[in-house]
Amino acid sequence: MPSNNKTQVIAEPGKQELFIIREFDAPRELVFKAFNEPELLTQWLGPKNSEMIIEKFDNRSGGSYRFIHKDCNGRGEFAFNGAIHEVFPPERVIRTFEFEGLPERGHVATDFLTMHELPGNRTKVHIQSVFKSVEDRDGMVNSGMEGGVNDGFSKLDDLLTKHL
Repeated sequence: MPSNNKTQVIAEPGKQELFIIREFDAPRELVFKAFNEPELLTQWLGPKNSEMIIEKFDNRSGGSYRFIHKDCNGRGEFAFNGAIHEVFPPERVIRTFEFEGLPERGHVATDFLTMHELPGNRTKVHIQSVFKSVEDRDGMVNSGMEGGVNDGFSKLDDLLTKHL
């Protein structure tokens, strides 16, 4: 079912951070579960026409992960990984993010994900990503990231509807 909720991606010029803000028509515990349980995460994270593969997901404070998006149109695979600094259900996750498709390692962002309860059994997701440099942040913005985020959140809306 299409949602009326719109995703905001805020990337102010000259800053090393970006914000992703989105509301969901589901309780916070369920949204948190969808972001943190492998069997749910693989159903929504990533662009449409891609398959999400979890190679590693030690989802705890001090853990790590490695995910692969496999393009269903045969255009390759795109992997990313990170360290999980904190998992505090159902409120917060802090982890790093590194896209493995760059010519050199070390272009790591830190993501601060918080979930806020809203009236009417709704949830507001707020993600702050802080990048190593403005150039890294701009590269992410210019990569088509916003389209992938919107695709994923659309799939997440459908998934949450099925679980309500």
